[in-house]
Amino acid sequence: MKIEAQLDASLDELRIEIPREPEWGIKKNSEGKNVFWYGYKGHLAVGTSNQYILQSLFSSGNLNDGKAAIPLLKGIHELPFPSLRYQTMDAGYDYEPMYEQVHRMGQQSVIAYNKRNEGEPIGYDKHFAPTCFREHSYRYDSFDVKYETLKYTKPKECIDCPLANEGICQKVYKVKITNDLRKYTAPARGSKAWKTIYKRRTAVERVNAYLKEFFQLNNVRYRTGERAKIHFDMVTLVYNASKLAADRINAQLNQQKVS
Repeated sequence: MKIEAQLDASLDELRIEIPREPEWGIKKNSEGKNVFWYGYKGHLAVGTSNQYILQSLFSSGNLNDGKAAIPLLKGIHELPFPSLRYQTMDAGYDYEPMYEQVHRMGQQSVIAYNKRNEGEPIGYDKHFAPTCFREHSYRYDSFDVKYETLKYTKPKECIDCPLANEGICQKVYKVKITNDLRKYTAPARGSKAWKTIYKRRTAVERVNAYLKEFFQLNNVRYRTGERAKIHFDMVTLVYNASKLAADRINAQLNQQKVS
């Protein structure tokens, strides 16, 4: 099923569509080189603050990561996670349906922009912030949740700009994120707040490493997808249970120190 079609499909329909038989997979490693393997692929949605696995998906090794994202998002949406505000992903998930799905969930997308065959934006910088006559970028100020509007204030270069008092410069710009959910995110792309939230995405890499190194996820020996999926589900379950137990023990020890 195409990513665009996943938006209006039910979670059960999406899960049925996921292939689970072993296939050849390919991805780039940290050095930018292609790595090949034959087998399966695990897709995880992880809480960045606590590193619990919120949702998981098991598939054939050749499934595009983008096709697993919306099923994971819909699975999260069905569970009570009132504290979730952002969905953070790398550039491999930069598809318009991702932003639309997150918007339908009442949350904000913090997804790296994957510049394709697109020209340079006119009147905007590389982060889609408006620019002045001298092509200085307006600064992200705030986000109005009620009206879903980004507020930008005049560039810092206005202090000594010869055009500042000519009455031709706009002091404040407001942009609705619904004009283009991919370009206009809250917080705005390029802002310090956006970068801070995006850095938290590395939590999923740490969880992946834990599962492979300490929970034998890198040692799946089954030839059929059905049995391999049971192995995968058991690993994620044991990981969450172990994490919960460790967190409760640490909480008790900290309480004892205080008392």
